[in-house]
Amino acid sequence: MIRAATADDPLRIAVLASGRGSNLAALMERLDPTVVIVGVASNRADAIALSRAREEEIETAVFPRGDDWGERDRELCAWLLERDVELVVLAGFMEILTAEVVDRLPVINVHPSLLPAFPGLHAWEQALDAGVEETGVTVHFVDTGLDTGPVIAQEPVPVREGDTPASLHERIQAVEHRLLPDVVRRLASNDIPDSTRSAA
Repeated sequence: MIRAATADDPLRIAVLASGRGSNLAALMERLDPTVVIVGVASNRADAIALSRAREEEIETAVFPRGDDWGERDRELCAWLLERDVELVVLAGFMEILTAEVVDRLPVINVHPSLLPAFPGLHAWEQALDAGVEETGVTVHFVDTGLDTGPVIAQEPVPVREGDTPASLHERIQAVEHRLLPDVVRRLASNDIPDSTRSAA
């Protein structure tokens, strides 16, 4: 269970990201003093998210996958625990974590669909290909499966006539940038239903 935090004793989180870091930027802008980002890590040394973090003087690290996911995740988990991280937030982290991390720390992820629909990569393109009228955003706890952990929050996004992958993704990201910080704040204040927390 994630503890209730205060401004005097904030929840210590780490963010994992693989790309531009737009959700990291949203977290940095929208989190309140009950949460502090103590580290940002990536599987890619060229991830723009790392530059965003360094600009804010947040410690960064790179953990490339290599041939052994388990060894990579043992090193990642050690780095997280050394920094007393209490919650790991995946914000565009494009790899699956192993039990080396998810069995030791609570991990949440933001995904661009209404799970269980359209798991995996490019979910907005999957939605367009399927011809659905609605997709959305999910924030969920992470297990060792592909976008299979317990759902914390979801918000729908309509698919409009004439949508392209780029236009739909842009509207989905606008929701992500609001919903993910909101969920992190709710976790820090213990404002998540017991049934959801115990499911994780």
